[in-house]
Amino acid sequence: MSQQTLDNVFQEWQSNEALAEQMIPLLGRLYRQNNIVATIFGRSLINRSVIRILKNHRFVRKVEGTELSVQDTYPIIKAMSELDLGPAHVDVGKLGVAFKNQGGGDVEAFLRKELHEIIDGYRPGASTGEPKDVVLYGFGRIGRLLARIMVDKAGGGNLLRLRAIVVRGRGDVAKDLEKRASLLRRDSVHGAFNGTISMDAETRTLTVNGNVIQVIYANSPSEIDYTDYGIDNAVVVDNTGMWRDEAGLGQHLECKGVSKALLTAPGKGDIKNIVFGINHGDISEDDRILSAASCTTNAIVPVLKVLNDEYGVVTGHVETVHAYTNDQNLIDNYHKGDRRGRSAALNMVLTETGAASAAAKALPELAGKLTGNAIRVPIPNVSMAILNLTLEKGTDVEGLNDYLRRMSIDSAYQKQIDFVDSAEVVSSDFVGNRHAGIVDAKATITNGKHAVVYVWYDNEFGYSCQVVRILQQMSNVSFLKLPRAAA
Repeated sequence: MSQQTLDNVFQEWQSNEALAEQMIPLLGRLYRQNNIVATIFGRSLINRSVIRILKNHRFVRKVEGTELSVQDTYPIIKAMSELDLGPAHVDVGKLGVAFKNQGGGDVEAFLRKELHEIIDGYRPGASTGEPKDVVLYGFGRIGRLLARIMVDKAGGGNLLRLRAIVVRGRGDVAKDLEKRASLLRRDSVHGAFNGTISMDAETRTLTVNGNVIQVIYANSPSEIDYTDYGIDNAVVVDNTGMWRDEAGLGQHLECKGVSKALLTAPGKGDIKNIVFGINHGDISEDDRILSAASCTTNAIVPVLKVLNDEYGVVTGHVETVHAYTNDQNLIDNYHKGDRRGRSAALNMVLTETGAASAAAKALPELAGKLTGNAIRVPIPNVSMAILNLTLEKGTDVEGLNDYLRRMSIDSAYQKQIDFVDSAEVVSSDFVGNRHAGIVDAKATITNGKHAVVYVWYDNEFGYSCQVVRILQQMSNVSFLKLPRAAA
């Protein structure tokens, strides 16, 4: 390769960097002023670095088989910033591919056609909802990630307002607040918090990227009157796992200022277990207590749903290779559960999972068809579900993978199902992935009507994103998703 060619390649990279830098303030204004969430084939462009924006463009080649650069999308984003648009989630990657395929032309005319539903602020159908107060009851692994996500979304009309967190009483409030702030600020798995955090011991508040969050010290829900803090009609998200039935979770509803409760664990009894993207339509205004099911259930149910729709699932076994959790012991010690008393950091621990049976609660057509088990392994985050299935219709690896790839791009399950086709990926590559599950195409096995599908999932962050989506549904927060899928 000549020096001239090398120079041209580097100059093109610099030019693309410069355009990505120019995109950032345009994307920010669209987000904060118009409530436009811009994505590239489902991957967010909001609050992203220059390099991340370029990588998201590169991703299009993997899913569409065509190159898409910032040279293609910058004119679209710039034209969008000059239009009066109503709130929506807009996939500029899909717009860019469609614009290229039609041979270019008048960008504004193209956008007026593709985004006609939100041009001049017009938005038919349901409202985006009203602001909703949210309280996090418990501030452990899931609670802190929920806080990060809600704070991150607060600038773009998300309408979920994180008003308070509830933790057990402590003696030295200043010291306790400092530790809470530090755990939110630094995370060994998910990295540093992207923003600023300050604390006020006198008012018992944390201010996170401008969001003032009340810290409430209590040993039970009965001790709390949320209206004392200006909180009303709130959804309490219970991250403690202490109560999983209506009687226990109903304690939250007895507190002044609370209207609903959401459990971040599988619910017992008649509590609806919701997997967003699958059965969130079952949520009604009358539902006051809901469950977000488990991380594993969220990971497997969307994939099982689309496989059952296309091929029919006769029977199956779900084996979960799961990261260890705080429920296990760091080194050998007494534990009421079988095997979980043995050191999580030193052993593979065979244990049970309710995900297979729980899947039927979200997807009744799978009732009685699945079994399941789990192996806890010595990593702190990211798990894998192995779906060993007998299907009604036979298929091959190429056909099955192509179908799952299309489902991850152009279906109602785009935010639930991700797809990767690389022989080099490992668990740490999926830390921070916002999807419920990620299909590993290179691991897919088929033999006629028998298929084995491997699904990665960030059992902390991906699950937390699903919880936030349920919160939005409970709060009637909804956005149009444009461009519309082809009929």
